[in-house]
Amino acid sequence: MKKLALHWQILIGMVLGVLAGFLAVEFNGTTFIEDWIKPFGTIFINLLKLIAVPLIIASLLNGIADLQDISKLSKMGGRTIVIYVVSTVVAITIGLLTVNLIQPGYTIAEDTREDLLENYATDASGSIEVALSQKDDGPLKPLVDLVPDNIFQAMTDNGSMLQVIFFVILFGIALILIDPKDAEPVKKFVKGLNEAVLKIIDIIMLGAPYGVFALLAALVVEAPSLDLFQALLWYALCVLFGLAIMIFIIYPVAAKLITGFSYRRFFNGISPAQLLAFSTSSSAATLPVTMERVTEHIGVDEEVSSFVLPIGATINMDGTSLYQAVAAIFIAQALNVDLTFSDQLMIVVTATLASIGSAAVPGAGMVMLVIVLGSVGIPEAGLALIFAVDRPLDMCRTVVNVTGDASVSMIVAKSLNKLGVPKVKNLDDYYHKE
Repeated sequence: MKKLALHWQILIGMVLGVLAGFLAVEFNGTTFIEDWIKPFGTIFINLLKLIAVPLIIASLLNGIADLQDISKLSKMGGRTIVIYVVSTVVAITIGLLTVNLIQPGYTIAEDTREDLLENYATDASGSIEVALSQKDDGPLKPLVDLVPDNIFQAMTDNGSMLQVIFFVILFGIALILIDPKDAEPVKKFVKGLNEAVLKIIDIIMLGAPYGVFALLAALVVEAPSLDLFQALLWYALCVLFGLAIMIFIIYPVAAKLITGFSYRRFFNGISPAQLLAFSTSSSAATLPVTMERVTEHIGVDEEVSSFVLPIGATINMDGTSLYQAVAAIFIAQALNVDLTFSDQLMIVVTATLASIGSAAVPGAGMVMLVIVLGSVGIPEAGLALIFAVDRPLDMCRTVVNVTGDASVSMIVAKSLNKLGVPKVKNLDDYYHKE
């Protein structure tokens, strides 16, 4: 008898986790969840983060070294960056249109606004301090931060992935330029390392249903009070509506028009990565699974996926940028700050740049939102208005980020004639061999 496919196991784990969380709240079992269940979710995320840097190094280096031509690298890199920027601008535009149409900020009562500002002032001040320190660094600080002064130190921090990618690209270019005989031993080592890392991912994913169960149960017992969620319902629905347009319309339609993938085939290929992104709220933690799904189940050549996906997990934050646009307008509406058309154009520009600089870890978008607010004169303290629902929305926007990465890898692969037949056609056969 065949076992359930991985994406169904993860979905069941998520549902059971939510139910366990509600039961724990109802019967005073929150301490049990926090002490005995939540640690397993933390361990699962740590395992995924553990393999993120080795995966980027091995897969990206393996893909670049196999190109054997610098012109191929520049062609792939140019198309990747252009498509990522276009998709980000589309996401921000959808967010602005949605929030201006629904206008959720005008639905918040004065007493609720004051309660939110008071209850989440401390959380907001932390993000404001971090963002202001980045803002004072100067316009070229992101360019300076791109080049590490110690690659081994950069490898110890998942927030420094862009530095790791810079070094790996530089190293891969060097492998292309040196004598092939000298490069061959290194290429063989990298190829073996890449295969080993992919096998580690398979092992880690055996525990995915249990990991997401623990994460969702902990999320429910730690959630803010229900009345605050009700007060922000319109804002949350506004963000979710925009994110849903990206997930269920923009990406699958683009995939259909450009690559010929059907709606069902598109989601069958990437659904486990989407579910994991929802559970972990981290594009970086989901990267190993995204790469495996895109390569093995969608048919993107490893040469493309190993280059496009690590970069996407670092600079392509469509869900985050859409959320920043909605949040900025929502806060402005709630605080009665009038924004002109030019102000909203500034939000598009700033949110695009901020999404590129946003780390692929939970909560990073909140920090970058401070910069977006400051660019159009919205009081940063208004950040406290949205903290109550940021965690669940962070989970949803990460799904958009990961789906966007996968979609762009398909489009780039198609443009380079690198989109072939998936290595794995039956999900059950791959994850559960009889």
